[in-house]
Amino acid sequence: MKYYSLRHQSPLVDFRTATVTGQAPDGGLYFPETIPRFQPGFLRELRHLSKATVALNVMRPYVGTTIPESELQRICAEAVDFAFPLVPMAAGISVLELFHGPTLAFKDVGARFMSRCLSYFARQGDTPPVTVLVATSGDTGGAVASGFLGVPGVEVVILYPSGKVSPVQEQQLTTLGQNITALEVNGTFDDCQALVKQAFQDREIARHRFLTSANSINVARWLPQQVYYCFAWQQWPAEAPAPVVAVPSGNFGNLCAGLLAQASGLPLGHFIAACNANDPVPVYLRTGSYAPRPAVPTFSNAMDVGNPSNFVRILELFENDLGKLRAALSADTVTDAETVAAIREVWAREGYLLEPHAAVAHTALRRYQARHAAAEGLILATAHPVKFPEVVEPILGHAVPMPEAVAQLQNRLKRSVPLAVDYEQLKAYLMK
Repeated sequence: MKYYSLRHQSPLVDFRTATVTGQAPDGGLYFPETIPRFQPGFLRELRHLSKATVALNVMRPYVGTTIPESELQRICAEAVDFAFPLVPMAAGISVLELFHGPTLAFKDVGARFMSRCLSYFARQGDTPPVTVLVATSGDTGGAVASGFLGVPGVEVVILYPSGKVSPVQEQQLTTLGQNITALEVNGTFDDCQALVKQAFQDREIARHRFLTSANSINVARWLPQQVYYCFAWQQWPAEAPAPVVAVPSGNFGNLCAGLLAQASGLPLGHFIAACNANDPVPVYLRTGSYAPRPAVPTFSNAMDVGNPSNFVRILELFENDLGKLRAALSADTVTDAETVAAIREVWAREGYLLEPHAAVAHTALRRYQARHAAAEGLILATAHPVKFPEVVEPILGHAVPMPEAVAQLQNRLKRSVPLAVDYEQLKAYLMK
């Protein structure tokens, strides 16, 4: 498998080069030269396969010969070594819980997969020491910090917007130490992402450090997310129609992975991009005019992205044809008030506690079902409710029970480096 830049000004590369470099030299995102098709036997047996086997079948064509089969098998097994339950709810909705990994967030799979790939490449001696530079709106940073903690030859630098991530998310970013550094930026996620992108284009830094990214712009973070949709389909009733899938969408990597799995042959139904107030994509699908804008803070903070990087990959997947995109994907905008109302309603009616991102998806799916009465679907719950106490605890009337993965962080010292929205400050840090 080869990968090309979506700006079409860089040479084709293999999976190793795309993973190690993160972005193409021309600043574009890498995209697979061909979309592999799932083998008929894989789809026939999918309901009976182990999670590790599913992940291996999904990722094998993308990795190609850059990692031996036995090593890739180990990497895949470790990346998905926890539960992904599909929980039935009322009104034809099920919830795929993606928060049972070590940092209680869906990004654990991609972070674990990528860290183990980089570790393998480093052990071969053909990869210099790497600095993973990443911006986070909430969960990416914690997942990356956990996935790369202690990996030899890799330093991790995470930029996060001060005061705009939850307390638990901040603890996961700032308390690990070792090879993990958190830069606390006095701005928004879009500011953090812009600083990171500028650093990747800085040739002076490139001579001083070998940078790569662990955001979903990196193929090794983005592509493994296809397994969520395979795990959902494994658990979907065999006699039921293909499910409508509502995906909480911020930087659009997760949704793009689902659409890619569908393009590879996974029998899924219509997709819904469930957005909060940061909704340039819903506006684009309604009007045909795409206008990124500064992010605004919401209760579903991991989706507070006003200029989603991965949307260009979705456009590429649909050959930049708005008609084709509208046939496969719709989008909805959900307010904070509607998010809280959904959490309260579902808790009162069913005793199930939605987290804010899942509540956005739930609202979007319910509105879709109001227009399509026979539709049954699933939503993705991308983080544990314990990460959002200010939203869910007033509804519960008490604290969310603390999972062990979070409890052990409570008394650890926060370590972060303050940073202005000033590229020269970031550059000075990276050049030290």
